Amino acid sequence: MENWRDLIAEAAAMEASDVFWKAGTKPHARLQGEIECLDQHEVLTPEDTARMARELMDDHQWDLFQDFPERDIGLTVGDICRLRINIYRERGNIGLVMRIISLDIITLEELEMPDVLSQVAMSPQGLVLVTGPTGCGKSTTLAAMINHINQERRCNIVTIEDPIEYVHPDKKSIVNQRAVGEDTMSFTDALKYIVRQNPDVILIGEMRDVETMQVAMQAAETGHLVFSTVHTTSASETLERIINMFPPHEKPQICLRMAKTLRAILSQTLVPRIDTKGRTAAVEIMVVTPTVGKMIEEGKPSDTYSAIQDGGYWGMQTMNQALLQLYTSGKISPGQCLFNSGNYTEMRQMLRRIDSVAADEAVKELPGLGAARGDVPDAVKEAAAASGRASQLVEPKKPTKEQQGTRRTTRRAARPARRSEE
Repeated sequence: MENWRDLIAEAAAMEASDVFWKAGTKPHARLQGEIECLDQHEVLTPEDTARMARELMDDHQWDLFQDFPERDIGLTVGDICRLRINIYRERGNIGLVMRIISLDIITLEELEMPDVLSQVAMSPQGLVLVTGPTGCGKSTTLAAMINHINQERRCNIVTIEDPIEYVHPDKKSIVNQRAVGEDTMSFTDALKYIVRQNPDVILIGEMRDVETMQVAMQAAETGHLVFSTVHTTSASETLERIINMFPPHEKPQICLRMAKTLRAILSQTLVPRIDTKGRTAAVEIMVVTPTVGKMIEEGKPSDTYSAIQDGGYWGMQTMNQALLQLYTSGKISPGQCLFNSGNYTEMRQMLRRIDSVAADEAVKELPGLGAARGDVPDAVKEAAAASGRASQLVEPKKPTKEQQGTRRTTRRAARPARRSEE
């Protein structure tokens, strides 16, 4: 097998986000969110992937891998890129996935993020959560926010990651980056002693359990600015996930603590661009204003959606509003708006207000998506078509003004006459 570092250099030049190594097939790369086969390379054998894994791990890590076949590794490849590597077993063979990370940290301005993210990053204390599915750019957004603090504040930043992804040099701030498994045994152990390291800003790679969440809230309550990630797709879902992590008798207290400590929730997804190659981030932003804090305190996370819709003054926006803004600025297609929307029906109506023809074309290009997302009209049409009753499906018509007037007269005539009081 050829040198895997050469293939990584090739993939980095192609701006691939991930490279996949699996025995019995050729290497694959993720380009613009899609998996593509690297046909110019040879088929990998089980010996090839095993040799790569052994090269990437030291003796101690290799011994641990034999008993627990899951391993995360952070590695810098010369001046090309940094890698976040996951090594695993698949049907008895070893497989690897390498996430390619730029050595240069992209700024919030280069990412075209809303200005409110810079303001959130400069908060003196509180809890900031960046959420979204795997591969949606959470680490890149967090790195950009930490970099902004590093450039603007004189403080002590401590990160706990598994493994370290972006490497931050000291600028105005001191940045201490700790890797789980190398610099500390676990997130729990690192968080237990982190306050003694006198941090101003804390980055926790991922909220994995109740104990991590408790320590994060405690750190935010004691005057620290805490960043972390959660695998959820919206602000309200994030709140519900956190609240439901705790036993019922603790939920009122957790809601109160969340209302006091939470600064913002940023839920994002990556959408393919049409104006240039690459993808752009659509971000739902919830800033905890007094109104939002009251909703959280009362245990009503689902009510925050309307507050986000109306919170433009505070820099808030729903996912649909973010997608619509990207569409109107010519960056993404209407089909991608529908595909990535948080509320399909609402997104369709928002698009129709701007360009009804383009909206209807986008709906036709994605058959079945509306029914899958719970859009009732589309679901009814899909069911009728599947049962052969599509011709019997009649769209309800709006009554004319004459018909409305006739109905009102009929209803009034049908009311019983009131008896006069004697």
